[in-house]
Amino acid sequence: MKLTLGYSPCPNDTFMFHALVKGLLPLDDWQFSEELHDVETLNRMAMESRLDVTKLSFYAWLAVKDRYRLLNSGAALGYGCGPVLIAKRALAPRQVTSGKTLLPGRWTTAHLLFRLWAPDAADRRFAPYDRIFDLLERGAADSGVIIHENRFTFAAAGFRQIVDLGAWWEAETGLPIPLGCIAAKKTLPDTVIRRLETLIRESIACARRNPQSALPYMRRHAQEMDAGVLERHVCTFVNAFSLDLGSTGRAAVAALETRARTAEILT
Repeated sequence: MKLTLGYSPCPNDTFMFHALVKGLLPLDDWQFSEELHDVETLNRMAMESRLDVTKLSFYAWLAVKDRYRLLNSGAALGYGCGPVLIAKRALAPRQVTSGKTLLPGRWTTAHLLFRLWAPDAADRRFAPYDRIFDLLERGAADSGVIIHENRFTFAAAGFRQIVDLGAWWEAETGLPIPLGCIAAKKTLPDTVIRRLETLIRESIACARRNPQSALPYMRRHAQEMDAGVLERHVCTFVNAFSLDLGSTGRAAVAALETRARTAEILT
């Protein structure tokens, strides 16, 4: 069994997949050809069904779920981990709505959450997540939605929080925020899907037993090199839902889809 596997260079993904792709697990006759791309690139690749197994924003998965099956393991979903809308100065919601907002990709869950929070904000612009700080500093937009490591460093970088979109979601729904998932082509047999879910759980467990072994791999790909930030990132985004979505995780995904369709963002 040879499979193409896509995930992001963000610390939670490299932490979770390190053991799987670096030969630390018994794979028998399975082989993985990994591709690391930012999540929006992976989202767009999924629109063309280019990878067998891939990390996706939940927003993107909702758009391709006729072709890709949601796996129970490998998700980034939880409490206190959502995208954050920031700016150089304090802004009222009406100022955000009338201004320019940078977002880390059209198919990111961050974009979907922003649209649900500010449905009248029309001037939405897209940039790689790791360029949003710089673009805001240069005055390219009035506000920006940040994800990944940047949610831990924006204050030190001189930005103000306008709204924590994850906290807003939790207050609205009482559910964890579904950010990203691992999905596999629906053409793969059920036996392969079950094996994939088991391997991902085993890879996460291996990294948790010996987190130092994954650190060089994480640092090689991370935007932020500070060990404390990397640890916070992993502790925030790799949790019980990463091992198994469970009924609560799937309820959160269903709520996201319902709200997106009610708002006519998804049709």
